[in-house]
Amino acid sequence: MKYLIPVFATAALLVACGQKKDETPPATDTATSTPSTPPVAEPAPVTAPAGAAAVLAATQGNTAAGSLALSADGSAVRITGSLSGLKPNGEFGFHIHEKGDCSAPDASSAGGHFNPTSAPHGDPQGETHHAGDMLNAKSDAQGVAQVDATATNVTLGSGQPNDIVGKAIVLHEKADDYKSQPAGDSGARIACGVIK
Repeated sequence: MKYLIPVFATAALLVACGQKKDETPPATDTATSTPSTPPVAEPAPVTAPAGAAAVLAATQGNTAAGSLALSADGSAVRITGSLSGLKPNGEFGFHIHEKGDCSAPDASSAGGHFNPTSAPHGDPQGETHHAGDMLNAKSDAQGVAQVDATATNVTLGSGQPNDIVGKAIVLHEKADDYKSQPAGDSGARIACGVIK
């Protein structure tokens, strides 16, 4: 029996030395080894976009144009940027319109003011007004308006009825009086851009 133990040990060593290279190596401690395939990442939660933009182009016969950035601010959206090609030292009606379509030469394709609650037109700083009503844009002596406006009771990318992504921003030829129905008597549309 004492001679059999060395024989079995020698046989075991010969078998181990003759192991083929393509055989599966012995298992290693998984705590210290690196997996051969990366782990599958959890999908990111869906969130509303942090911001959007609108590039306004002049309607037929006009020169107004500019770029605007939009950012969500609670239950409001802040709109900043600049518009040029305007009459110097003027005021211009500035609204969000219901359709994201600026294709008509006069931008009539953008429809009326964005108004998901069917409110009357009014002062955007008052309690009753269209969701698309904003303060007038004002140009300087060079015909440039630095825009810093707020649209209240609207959202950006929420998918809710008050979401303004896909709507249009329209600049009008004269000031909004904030009282005339249905749109403040601000005249023709001189620039239009879709919120994207």
